[in-house]
Amino acid sequence: MYEATKDSAEKTRGQQLKDDLFYRKKNVYEESNAEKIGDIYAYADGYMRYLDESKTEREAVKESIAMLEKAGYREYRFGDPLSVGDKIYYNNCNKSLIACFIGRADLHQSGIRIVAAHVDSPRIDLKQNPLYEEAGMGFFKTHYYGGLKKYQWTALPLALHGVVVRADGTEVSVRIGEDEKDPVFYINDLLPHLGADQGSKPLSSAIAGENLNILVGGLPFADEAVDEKIKLGVLHYLYEKYGITESDFVSAELCAVPAFRARDIGFDRAFIGAYGHDDRVCAYPALTALIDKKDEEQTVMVVLADKEETGSQGNTGMQSCILSDMIDEISRAFSRSPARVRNASLCLSADVSAAYDPNFAEVYERRNSAMISCGTTMSKYTGARGKSGTNDASAETVARIRQMLNARGVMWQTSELGKVDQGGGGTVAMFISRMNIKTVDLGVAVISMHAPYEVISKADLYTMKEAILAFYEER
Repeated sequence: MYEATKDSAEKTRGQQLKDDLFYRKKNVYEESNAEKIGDIYAYADGYMRYLDESKTEREAVKESIAMLEKAGYREYRFGDPLSVGDKIYYNNCNKSLIACFIGRADLHQSGIRIVAAHVDSPRIDLKQNPLYEEAGMGFFKTHYYGGLKKYQWTALPLALHGVVVRADGTEVSVRIGEDEKDPVFYINDLLPHLGADQGSKPLSSAIAGENLNILVGGLPFADEAVDEKIKLGVLHYLYEKYGITESDFVSAELCAVPAFRARDIGFDRAFIGAYGHDDRVCAYPALTALIDKKDEEQTVMVVLADKEETGSQGNTGMQSCILSDMIDEISRAFSRSPARVRNASLCLSADVSAAYDPNFAEVYERRNSAMISCGTTMSKYTGARGKSGTNDASAETVARIRQMLNARGVMWQTSELGKVDQGGGGTVAMFISRMNIKTVDLGVAVISMHAPYEVISKADLYTMKEAILAFYEER
């Protein structure tokens, strides 16, 4: 057996071999000096402001456009001329967004560097005929959006966000519950004194979807000659404030989201608690890295998609033709074959992963789980059980991203969602890779994913930006 005979500060051969040969995940905070930690915390402040202004996909698109325009980006319409050095964005129905920098490199050789995140999150949507009154209370009927645990959305302060297109075609923006002077809204829950039957049900069925009714009023309209006085009182308020009648709900997109603001979590403020980390924790680094990048060689594209939480369908989801159309436009502007450009392109599907939680260790396979504060996380595959619904990036693609990150000293880790037979989940990667674009998932680990209040590490957020910047600037 080899024994150390030199100074104890010098590593033994075995220790050195372990350093060289073992795969280890390291905590970003432990590997960072005080200056780096200061940068991490400062970057998180900007992200938290972005979160508070971007609780819906429409708001995220609006806020992102403001950031891009401040950085010199201009709106693009299909058919507009393009030149090297152009900074453009395409606003897709106010619900998804594509931003591009046109680089010098030949598109046939280098393709396009694409980062695709999504800006929709689980929420409670209003039905098209939502308002009713019952037992002295006014309610909105709802239809939940995305994969959420329904019981988590009761007994919380909620804010109402969205747009209403009135009968005359004019559009009204609604955002109630975010200002401290605003009222908030609420979904009733059953008191424990009467909850024996409810408590005996599985969590998935203890609260029915049709019972996620939002409490919106209780003051009767002062007129004894009418019935449904509470409903009338609510409608009178909406008409006086917004010019909305009940029929206008038919052409509205209104949703309830948590009224909480993003906050530091922990005595040391190492974590951020907020609604909508999934997936704005990837969207924000994608945007800020695009704005901050210095290298002008590569053509770079950021896609902020809608509808990921419901399958990416529709004209604002990643199953639409919008990405392919944009690649076609850029390719033809420089007399390049779109098919060849797609073949030369590389994409990061920027979406979150599940952080290992020791409180629920039984559903994780620890060796292959993302650990909080250990850097951005790469997932070769997602999907469910037998890799159903996954892109499953090639070894060559993973190796290329690995080399990019290592060359820039970015701390990263590998992950998968949980134990093989526990369930699973997917990202937009499979829809992009079917276009013959090499794609791999890269994201941030999240605690309590899809809950009304999720948690991420500021360190992981920062390394996500570092990783995307390395991706943009690698030659």
